[in-house]
Amino acid sequence: MSSPLKLWLACLVALLGATPATAQAPTDDQRLEAVLGRIQPQRPGTIDAYVLVAALDGDPVFNREAREAGRVLAARFGAAGRTLVLARDEGSDHGDAAATPQRLATALDRLAAAMDRQEDVLVLYTTSHGSPHAGLNYRDPAYGDALITPTELAAMLDHAGARNRLIILQACFSGQFVPALQGPRTVIATAASSMKSSFGCAAGNDWTFFGYALINQAMRQPDTVVRQLRRAFVTIVGWEQALDYESSSPQISVGSDTASWLAALDARAPTTASAPVGLPPPDIAQCQKCAH
Repeated sequence: MSSPLKLWLACLVALLGATPATAQAPTDDQRLEAVLGRIQPQRPGTIDAYVLVAALDGDPVFNREAREAGRVLAARFGAAGRTLVLARDEGSDHGDAAATPQRLATALDRLAAAMDRQEDVLVLYTTSHGSPHAGLNYRDPAYGDALITPTELAAMLDHAGARNRLIILQACFSGQFVPALQGPRTVIATAASSMKSSFGCAAGNDWTFFGYALINQAMRQPDTVVRQLRRAFVTIVGWEQALDYESSSPQISVGSDTASWLAALDARAPTTASAPVGLPPPDIAQCQKCAH
């Protein structure tokens, strides 16, 4: 083979071999846009649930919890094709895009645009740290730190415009959001009162106390939404008492005009329980008095 031909072939092989390695992965904003483009439209005459789950912290525990919460809530509320998970990837377990406050606002707006804002239900689950008299802490090694206050989250939800809302916030001091978010057509549940810490948020955990009790246990049971929430609260109080922890005092507010959409979601409750995924927080796993 002549030297020029050898050189040409060598260059061709190098070029072909370099193409996959140099191809750029989509950005989180591109990933979010792609998923939003696939969200299914609402069905006239059917109360559809649109689910948004967000891990507002880079710690693995929140992202693990959010990814599985997306799967559980999509199944619980019949929301396949209408669920979006803002969480970081871990190995082969993928979210749709990493969360930021702006992506949270964008996702709320775009999901609401696909809904019938008067008929359908927006389900929001966030998991993160929280600060007293402040709000939800946002922290990500790539995107920096921020704070989402009760007023700011209320403004995001009002801008999106969905009237029927199931809001579930997993964070210390998350009860401070209840006054700003409660309303006649809203159910809001929080992992703690405005002045209490919640537990299980060590970075290496699979779940927080609240996420394990509500998402990984109660939401997998054949029961109504409100009873699933209250079942989780009773479980958490039992764990805290067995561990001699100060009560986190989870909160719930059920609006006066929620019966019709709650009934629609209750009709989609599982007929049989499904098995939990992942490990309980170590405090619970090592507690002989804690039912898990």
